[in-house]
Amino acid sequence: MRILLAEDEKELATWLVRALAQSQFHVDWVNDGRMVHRSIKSTLYDALILDLGLPGSSGHDVLAALRAADQRLPVLVLTARDSLRERVTSLHEGADDFMAKPFEVEELEARLVALIRRARGSEHPRFTCGPLVFDVGTRQFAVGGTTLNLTPRESAVLRALIQRSGEPLSKQEILDRVFCDDEDVRLDAIEVLVHRIRKRLGHTPVGIRTVRGLGYVLESTPDA
Repeated sequence: MRILLAEDEKELATWLVRALAQSQFHVDWVNDGRMVHRSIKSTLYDALILDLGLPGSSGHDVLAALRAADQRLPVLVLTARDSLRERVTSLHEGADDFMAKPFEVEELEARLVALIRRARGSEHPRFTCGPLVFDVGTRQFAVGGTTLNLTPRESAVLRALIQRSGEPLSKQEILDRVFCDDEDVRLDAIEVLVHRIRKRLGHTPVGIRTVRGLGYVLESTPDA
C-alpha cells in the first residue's frame, strides 16, 4: 500500500517512514502543505497521513481543498492538538480518522488498513479478485484455500495489482508503488515479475491482462 505522509517534524517523519516500511507500507514524505496536492496529482496513493500544523498550507486548508475538488483519498489526521473541538472540526472538514500524538505505530497501521478497506467498499481485512484472496493480516495470497508460494517481489507486485483489481496499472506505477526504495529494480524487471506471476496463476481463473498503452490489470474470468 502506498501512503503519502505530510508531516513537518523531520525526526518523527523519518521514524514513521521506516516503521511503516516494516509492515509493507511504502511511504512518500512531504514537509509542506503546498506539496500535498502536487504529490497526489503525480502519484496514486491509497491514503494520506496529514499533520494539521504544516507550513505553507495548513492541514485544515489542505483537507478543505481536497474535499472541494471531490478528491476522495482516505485521510488520517495526525496532530498534537488533542481536543474534542479539533477532532470534531477535522472530521467535519472531511477527515476519515483522527489520531493524536504521541501514538503507537501498530494502531496507526490498523487504522490505515481500515481506512483503505472502507474506501474500497470492503469490511473484511482482505482484498479479492475472483477466488484469489490476499489476507492483510497474514500478508499471504491464496486460491481456493491453497496458499500461493510467491517470492517477496512477486508478492509485492501482485499486492499492487489486487489492491486495484479491475483497474490497469502501468509498469512505472507498479515500480513507484512497490519498489520506490529499491534502486536495483527497473521497468524490465516488472515485465519479468508479471510473467512469473502469470505462471503461478496459470491453473486458476485469475489472470493478468496487458492493456495496450495503460499497463497490467488483474482480473478474473466471468465464470470464476
